[in-house]
Amino acid sequence: MSCNLFQDLPQIDHGEAFEELLRCSNVRIERILSSDRPESVLYDQVQDEWVCLLQGEAELWVDGETLTLRPGDYCFIPAGTPHRVLKTSTEPRCLWLAIHIHGQATEA
Repeated sequence: MSCNLFQDLPQIDHGEAFEELLRCSNVRIERILSSDRPESVLYDQVQDEWVCLLQGEAELWVDGETLTLRPGDYCFIPAGTPHRVLKTSTEPRCLWLAIHIHGQATEA
């Protein structure tokens, strides 16, 4: 089966929409679509996260550092690292690919 990350994007007015694409052993892959009004949620996750911005422009706050991301930029956020989305573009909306790596296998 073939799918496309850029098709069938949900319509959102604020925050983010998360879609799980794959869960296998200790890895979870999700597509994230951000509105131009991100919620100021402080994340501090128990798993490592690798995130890549596929389209749009964004600013992230990661453990005291502000990162400006453009299409193709990616970063690794180790488990236990506080982070949040500060700013996201209007057009195009920010589309992310996130890979979560858990310390041990999780149930599918």
